[in-house]
Amino acid sequence: MTPAASRTATLHRMVMTKHMCPYGLKSLDLLNRQGYRVEDHHLTTRAEVDAFKERHDVQTTPQTFIGGQRIGGYDDLRHHFGKTVRDKTATTYRPVIALFAMAAAMALATSWAAFGQLITIAAAEWFVAFAMCLLALQKLKDVESFATMFLNYDLLAQRWVRYGYVYPFAEGLAGILMVAGALMWLSIPVALFIGTIGAVSVYKAVYVDKREIKCACVGGDSNVPLGFVSLTENLMMIAMAVWMLIKVTMLGH
Repeated sequence: MTPAASRTATLHRMVMTKHMCPYGLKSLDLLNRQGYRVEDHHLTTRAEVDAFKERHDVQTTPQTFIGGQRIGGYDDLRHHFGKTVRDKTATTYRPVIALFAMAAAMALATSWAAFGQLITIAAAEWFVAFAMCLLALQKLKDVESFATMFLNYDLLAQRWVRYGYVYPFAEGLAGILMVAGALMWLSIPVALFIGTIGAVSVYKAVYVDKREIKCACVGGDSNVPLGFVSLTENLMMIAMAVWMLIKVTMLGH
């Protein structure tokens, strides 16, 4: 047995009939991956949890002890092992990167299914349309929070508050119609309108007024900073609307 495998940690976590603490499971997994033998103590009732907290003068569980020393909860345990601890309040582009990556994967998969090729003009169109749908979905998870954050910078919403509630539905509708290639007489002006208003609003807030605020583009609970990504979303909608208008005009001839 290696020295690492012989090390022992004591973990106290909630394991109740109606609740199993997820951070307790994550702490157990982390300790196992670090080569510790874990003495896993379950707190199975609220009375046991309260008694444990009072005895050790702590506010939360799980709690890990190594070598008789209390390390703390899951984040404390990660810090103890030199691993990064995510700051929930820090700004991040991760949600946007994940969303656009998924939209790209969906577009390529659809192109392959339809044409047997990954790189097609349709794939580029679907990428934008899928991204619009996914962005709308993020906003529709909590329209109230989105509309509130949207008021911080959108020029039209500041004049007509209800626009913040309409926007996610308009973006989703335009995206779906563009995926289907249907009712272009509706999807094109909708995308062009909301994209133009959005681009002007973001440009003014970020590059003219120099404001540092969060973007509502991926929902009202995001920590994505307003800036290049937000502007890209709107310019992407404008470009898609213009491209679709050109296609419709060419097909009309």
